[in-house]
Parts: sequence; structure tokens; C-alpha cells
Amino acid sequence: MKFDKSSLLLYAVTDRHWLSGRRLIDDVRDALDGGVTFVQLREKDDMALPHDAFLEEAKEIQALCANYHVPFVLDDDVALALECGADGVHVGQHDLEAGSVRRMLGPDKILGVSAQTVEEALLAEREGADYLGVGAVFPTGSKNDADDVSHETLKEICSAVSIPVIAIGGITRDNVAELSGSGIDGIAVISAIFAKPDRKEAASDLLAQTKRALDIR
Repeated sequence: MKFDKSSLLLYAVTDRHWLSGRRLIDDVRDALDGGVTFVQLREKDDMALPHDAFLEEAKEIQALCANYHVPFVLDDDVALALECGADGVHVGQHDLEAGSVRRMLGPDKILGVSAQTVEEALLAEREGADYLGVGAVFPTGSKNDADDVSHETLKEICSAVSIPVIAIGGITRDNVAELSGSGIDGIAVISAIFAKPDRKEAASDLLAQTKRALDIR
């Protein structure tokens, strides 16, 4: 799967909390139809599927994303990412160390790493990260352990590293403009797409707002 910073413009992180009887793959398809450029499959502990069911779902979503030529990664689970043929994995600071993950994945898979400080960002880059997720840049209810990252720190991280940076945490179509000039290459969202009644329309609108904020024509 071709991956560059343009793939990170609108990064969708799944959450089955809002499915209301729908299938997750159908919500992901709606998001892709709306213009999502990257998909991360995230399984929250309180709604976790059995391994075999999660593997089957991951394979289906991987195939869907491949049809759209959109990169697909798993959150945290390196073994499952390799098992399902995902394009890579995203890990947080409290998960496996980035260098170990890179060795497990090999050189050709995508590795994303969460960072909240310049020091964490530089270490992740040295250890083989392909991109960084920095946040929470706004208050968020999706992760209980998400600490705030100031916009000044976000800018410092973007200036310090040579790999792409995406902002995450509490981003909506109404506040994404506040990230203008920060140096980010895209945004990652959960509820701004998957909590909306029309995922396709939400993604399309958010993509337009993000392009405007990042001055992408």
C-alpha cells in the first residue's frame, strides 16, 4: 500500500460504540466514500470481540481499504496486524516500545506512534516511526488517559521531526481551523465521523474543513 503524508489528511479511528445494530465495515465504507484517507481499527476493552471474530472483521476491513487504496492499521495489536495482513500498526506510549514494534513488523509496514512531547517524538522517529499522532489537542471523552497537548507543543513537535504529524483528540469540523499553521499533515478523529448519523457526509465535510485549515487546494 502506497503511504505518504497525503495519506494522513483525514485519519479515521473506528469505535463500535455508535453502531446501533449496523456493521462496523458498513460505517467504514461510508467514511471511505466521504473521503477518509487512512483507517485505524481500534477495539476498546469494554467492547472487545473474541479473537477469531476480530480477526475476521479486521480481514474484511483490510480488504475494503485496499479496494479504496487507503492504508489500514490496527491499534496496538502487532500480532493481529500481521495475522490479518494490515498495512501496519499504531502504538501508544504505554504500549510496546516503538523500536521493538519496528523489529516485529519489519521495514515495509507502517508504524505510527503516539507522542505528547518533543522528546517522545524524536525518540519515536529514531526508532522507526513513519508518522506521529499528537494529542489530545482538544478535550476528548474517547480516551480516559489522554492528556492535553498545547498548540505550542504541537507546533514544536512538528518543527522537531521530519516525519509526518497528525493531531488527534476532540477535533471537530468546528474547531479544526484552530490547528491552522501548526505544521500538522492531517487530523485523526473518531466521533466526528462515527458518531454522526451520516458518516459519509460527516467525512466529506470534515475533509473540506481540514483542507481549508491546512491550506490544501
